[in-house]
Amino acid sequence: MLRPVATVQVVATGTLIFLIIGGLGVGVLALALLGGEILHFGHPDIDGPVSVEAVAGFLGAFGFGAAIVNELLGGGTPGMIAAAVGGGALAAVPTAWLAGRLSRAARNMRTDATPTRDDLVGALGLVVTPIPTDGYGEVRVRVAGQPVKLNARADRPIPLGAQIFVVQSLSETSVHVETY
Repeated sequence: MLRPVATVQVVATGTLIFLIIGGLGVGVLALALLGGEILHFGHPDIDGPVSVEAVAGFLGAFGFGAAIVNELLGGGTPGMIAAAVGGGALAAVPTAWLAGRLSRAARNMRTDATPTRDDLVGALGLVVTPIPTDGYGEVRVRVAGQPVKLNARADRPIPLGAQIFVVQSLSETSVHVETY
């Protein structure tokens, strides 16, 4: 009768070191991408010849690539470890270049201008809370394609569900409207 044999696979020291380097690279990349704006990690206005994202991408790809090559080769001799370093560098260079290009593209991406109160004038919408003569009701209009609910005044009462257009912007959150 065959008995199950417990096998333990030992990770080579070189592979473990390469995995730690790869993990550090991923951690630095996460801090650079997420923490750069949220936690003000580093100085976002300084753009040197090599970005933090490129260095982090290089470290991550180098570490994981070298660990893979080291495990495939067996990593027992200094020559095999040197080959693993070469394989890691071969993976790291294009990854660093790509990380630098992608992070630069994300930072320099063009966006639409932020809507201002002047953009409210002429907007069409609906009354969602009736507008009394001497008070405020609420209207829903679209500004830059987004629905916005605003406080609204009118010269005469406007019932719920009536179509309106904005005549004047009184503040960032209130408008003067007329029926449409």
